[in-house]
Amino acid sequence: MSGSAKSASGSAQSTGASASSAGGSAQSLERKPRVSAYRRWYSTLHPSLQLIGLQLWLPLFFIVAFCLCYIAAFHSPHPHDVPVGVVGSSSEQLQTEFDTALPGVLSVRSFDTVEEAKAAVTTGQVAVAFDPSTSTIYKASAHQYQVAALLPAMITPVLAARAATGAPVPTVVDLAPLPSYDEYGTVSLYLMLAWCIGGYMVAMFIGLMGAPLKHRTRIAVIVVGGALISLITNVLAGPVIGAVHGHFGALFLIAWGWIVAIGLTVNGASYFAGRFIAVPAMVVFIFLSMPSSGAAYPSWFMPEPFAWLNNVVVGSGITEMLKRVLYGVGPGCARGITMMVSYAVVGLVLMFVGKHYLEWRRVKRVTSGRTTMFADANAANREFLIRQRDETLAKHHLVRTDTGTITTIPPEELAQLTPAAPSARAADEFDPEFDAHFDTDFDAEFDDSTSPNMFLGSSSGLEGEDPPSNRP
Repeated sequence: MSGSAKSASGSAQSTGASASSAGGSAQSLERKPRVSAYRRWYSTLHPSLQLIGLQLWLPLFFIVAFCLCYIAAFHSPHPHDVPVGVVGSSSEQLQTEFDTALPGVLSVRSFDTVEEAKAAVTTGQVAVAFDPSTSTIYKASAHQYQVAALLPAMITPVLAARAATGAPVPTVVDLAPLPSYDEYGTVSLYLMLAWCIGGYMVAMFIGLMGAPLKHRTRIAVIVVGGALISLITNVLAGPVIGAVHGHFGALFLIAWGWIVAIGLTVNGASYFAGRFIAVPAMVVFIFLSMPSSGAAYPSWFMPEPFAWLNNVVVGSGITEMLKRVLYGVGPGCARGITMMVSYAVVGLVLMFVGKHYLEWRRVKRVTSGRTTMFADANAANREFLIRQRDETLAKHHLVRTDTGTITTIPPEELAQLTPAAPSARAADEFDPEFDAHFDTDFDAEFDDSTSPNMFLGSSSGLEGEDPPSNRP
């Protein structure tokens, strides 16, 4: 009997210990995380001001990235190791002459025949080619207008110096001139930018607002959005503006493929970057891609790391495909298609891995009781707007019911709310006694030191305490 009692006592103690352990676990889960002094101070600001402040990182990031990428890349483009083709066996002699006149600028490549040299120019392997037998410089304006305009002017004085030895003054032949509707070859640059921006923005908003969506829904939005953006940009650039003539079907497919590939990549990254997805998306697909694409200046004119990035950024693949389709120049579409598929695969991998990471991060945040400053500001702003709405309705003798409908305040409630003291309001205003009561109430609330200030809020919290009211 005593053994049974001891056993029962031990069970009770064990149960109590378990309950105590469970209670401790519950307490540990309910324990609020420590909040920094800065975050406590920031929560005292007006909710709308909090939201504005939490978004100011975007223009700051944009300005910094613009300076570091665009201004740094384009402030002084200088040619370096520009490949120049030479037909025949005089390439070593010409390299010596170029190094003397233009040190570090030109790199001579030898070709056996004129046709090989011409093909190298139109495919972009070399900037220009020179045939000493006929003293002819070959260029391709459609491939790179800036190079076609600058390089012949740079090497002509060096080649003209050979005229003293009996060589004729060189002439320039354009193997691929630009059409009249694209005189400076900028159409491919801006089409590339439009497709990059369209691809990353569609996926960016999915990442910001489409967290509950399934994978297939996200992909469907990207695919449909990509087709729509491709259709709009090609219709505007072609039939409407006239910057492109023909090739509508090919350009539609190229744009669609690239927008989807970029969208998938940004969508996958959004699981890891959250609401800051604009940072990696704009860095990779805008700020690094544009100066490294070769559309404005070739990689031979760009400083590092932009010259090396030409090998991997989407802008270079898009530009090469565009120039091949529009003007028949450039290396072709094989490299661009390979890049397109690679980016799409990376996006799909990030998407499937990122979903599990996002779920793990949310569980960790919920169990630790942590919240973000942005979530707190949103919640405070929502409460503020609801209260502001109710106050505005009350000033006009209206009230919002539990069902969401707007009704007038019943007369019997008006009588209870009307104060006994005479009104200080003008006699010609609508319902002076009621208005006097409510306006005094609201003015006190907004003028009170503990009520939210438009800029700084209250000193004690997100919102001031509601003042005493005579309302039942």
